[in-house]
Amino acid sequence: MRLHALDTLRRTFRSLGNRNYRIFIVGQVISLSGTWMQSVAQAWLVLRLTGSGTALGLVIALQFLPVLLFGPFGGVIADRFPKRRLLLATQTVAMTQALVLGLLVITGTVELWMVFAMAAVFGLVTAVDNPARQTFVLEMVGPANLTNAITLNSVVVNAARVVGPALAGVLIAVVGIGICFVLNACSYVAVILALLLMRTGDLNPAPTQERAKGQLREGFRYVRRTPDLLIPLLMMAIIGTLSYEFQVILPLVAERTFGGGAGTYGTLTSAMGVGAVVGGLATAGRSGAPSHTALVRAAALFGSVILLAALAPFLWLEVVVLVLVGAASINVLATGNTTLQLRAAPELRGRVMALWAVAFLGTTPVGGPIIGYIGEHAGPRVGLAVGGSAALVAAVVGWWFLVRPAGGRSDDEAEEGAGQLVAAAAPAGR
Repeated sequence: MRLHALDTLRRTFRSLGNRNYRIFIVGQVISLSGTWMQSVAQAWLVLRLTGSGTALGLVIALQFLPVLLFGPFGGVIADRFPKRRLLLATQTVAMTQALVLGLLVITGTVELWMVFAMAAVFGLVTAVDNPARQTFVLEMVGPANLTNAITLNSVVVNAARVVGPALAGVLIAVVGIGICFVLNACSYVAVILALLLMRTGDLNPAPTQERAKGQLREGFRYVRRTPDLLIPLLMMAIIGTLSYEFQVILPLVAERTFGGGAGTYGTLTSAMGVGAVVGGLATAGRSGAPSHTALVRAAALFGSVILLAALAPFLWLEVVVLVLVGAASINVLATGNTTLQLRAAPELRGRVMALWAVAFLGTTPVGGPIIGYIGEHAGPRVGLAVGGSAALVAAVVGWWFLVRPAGGRSDDEAEEGAGQLVAAAAPAGR
């Protein structure tokens, strides 16, 4: 039994045997804790300035609107330049943005339009940073350990969700909102140092693409004619638009459903982080590439537990259910991310993962105000219920086009035929 446990432990953390990935993860732990701290502080700052759930949805929308508008161009940039150098640039700009916002709050000069502007700057950075960072993981660990590395990275993101919001809740109550932004700016130093300390000879960089006309259209056409990429992206667009709006809906749940403050919001967000860490470690221990059936099941489970969160009558029960929501969320995100990276052509991987960012993050400008408005006027529970229902719809879409047997054919044949039908019906990219 002891040998089996050790084997499971080694399998779960096997990507940490890679030195570059190991120091990258250390930098991510520190930096992402600061990012989650800023996320809580920004949400609470907007509520302090306006008291409006709609305004909260708008600032989140502005933060991710550049991903929607410029995400595909970010993928083109990620395919053209070395990922490590690109990440050094994006992290430096993000650090500057956090520092400026912190100083504005501390000096008492901050206004809502300034928060909007800084959120938009962060969105521009994310449009380039996300596809570069996602594909850089593959360059560090190689295809054999990609699923494990992506999942462990997601575990780190959500472990930071435990630390960051909890620390933010304490700091806001004791010191004030501004210090959260300043500490986040300091946290970027860790990931910049990690990138500088890497052994570049151990990386396996994808070939960079020379500047040429039509590269953006090429990425759209490639996805449109590839059902294995198109349908998971469509599923994630549905989930990203309405289900994954926790930055908008959880502050309203904390304040209006349970009558709490920043500490309650931090607790709810941390509960999701705890669940995501546990669920991520379970996912990291799996071997092999994920199947379409696994992706559909993950989306269905995610929707189901969000609906349970919408019904939870007591705060303690909401915290428990949000642990399940966190576990389900990491499962669906890691499964979808790995599916796309392993099935995308190397020379187009940056553009494919940019569309992943558009589907997951770029849809927030659409869904954020919608969920914020629903949460403010119909109630936070209704906002959660809409998100849960959307994830179930995504699961149905995936089952219909990727899993459902049709006309007595095999699952693979049905998957190919249905995917071709959807690809033919999809609008052409620019």
